[in-house]
Amino acid sequence: MSRTTAETQVTPVRLASIDAYRGFVMFLMMAEVLHLGRMAANFPESSFWRFLAHHQSHIEWVGCTLHDLIQPSFSFLVGTALAFSVANRQARGQPFGPMLGHAIWRAFALSALGIFLRSVGREQTNYTFEDTLTQIGLGYVPLFLIGFRPRREQWIAAGVLIVGTWAAFALYPLPAPTFDYAAVGVSAEWLKEHGLQGFAAHWQKNSNLAWAADVWFLNLFPRAQAFVYNGGGYATLSFVPTLATMILGLLAGGILRSEGAPAKRLKHLLALGIAGLLLGGLAGWLGVCPVVKRIWTPAWVLFSGGWCFLLMAGFYAAVDLWGGRSLAFPLVVIGMNSIAAYCIAHLWDGFIVGSFKTHLGQNVFQILGPGLAPLVQGILVLAVFWLILYWMHRRRLFLRV
Repeated sequence: MSRTTAETQVTPVRLASIDAYRGFVMFLMMAEVLHLGRMAANFPESSFWRFLAHHQSHIEWVGCTLHDLIQPSFSFLVGTALAFSVANRQARGQPFGPMLGHAIWRAFALSALGIFLRSVGREQTNYTFEDTLTQIGLGYVPLFLIGFRPRREQWIAAGVLIVGTWAAFALYPLPAPTFDYAAVGVSAEWLKEHGLQGFAAHWQKNSNLAWAADVWFLNLFPRAQAFVYNGGGYATLSFVPTLATMILGLLAGGILRSEGAPAKRLKHLLALGIAGLLLGGLAGWLGVCPVVKRIWTPAWVLFSGGWCFLLMAGFYAAVDLWGGRSLAFPLVVIGMNSIAAYCIAHLWDGFIVGSFKTHLGQNVFQILGPGLAPLVQGILVLAVFWLILYWMHRRRLFLRV
């Protein structure tokens, strides 16, 4: 288990572009406090606010918005960062055993943190495994082990996960014509607008393999009520194709670490990005597999992976090749403390809003009028988020697991 991820790699250095890309992703998540959906409702005739609100929401089932790319980008970057982390530790002569132990601990900590955050405000622990942190945690140890294999084997592993997931869903029986969708939270109106037909119905909401697995698995844990369905259609088994997304990030890290001209690395990332978009989009268009983020279909792995490669290429070019590090600094501050940013965004929003109202007045956010109040509130909260992270950055306080 001592081989590196490719035979042609050099001593790794930290790339600011990885932190900037991660910071951009976390900024998109934190920017939910801008409440662009409320802004669109306040200005219903504005196509500008409708466009922004659309890209700050998740597609109901098939398709993709900018907001849908947050989780795959975060997962992708876990793999990218791992390629550098493993190489750095090997360069320092760290044995495999301690590295594996840390990987196991990190997998547990990420999963536990995800469950903790999903349980805030509930009467008991909410055992759920479909959110970003738990999905990464479930796949992290296999990712770590794959990180020691040659690049060719990494490609094979990603391919096996993609094809295997597709086959498992395709072999699971289609829902019967008498299937009671209403009982699993899927209305007739939803089916009419978003439902899948023919072979693609193997990936129908709350009637697929992953849903059936959760009906069994999640009911093994103590719950206030028996698990019947997830309202958004999300599922635990998505961690398997999510692992494929992380492996794509691992491969991107291998490219960024490889020998050769930077322009060659950039072209490689761009080529893979275009290929992913084409393959994923084609699979959906042909009806072979729909592009669904909520259950992380194989087509989604390819399509979102394509976007991740392109975004990584864009940040690599702008930050590391074209000298944009100073401009990217606000994003780097967020990206270098992504776990802290994740926790702050999930836990402190209400506290910060309440503090503004307590000390500056209940109408503080209406300074520009009621219509713009959600935006003003979001900008102020977002500024506080960033200042907290900047304070931590200046003092070299980084929350890591």
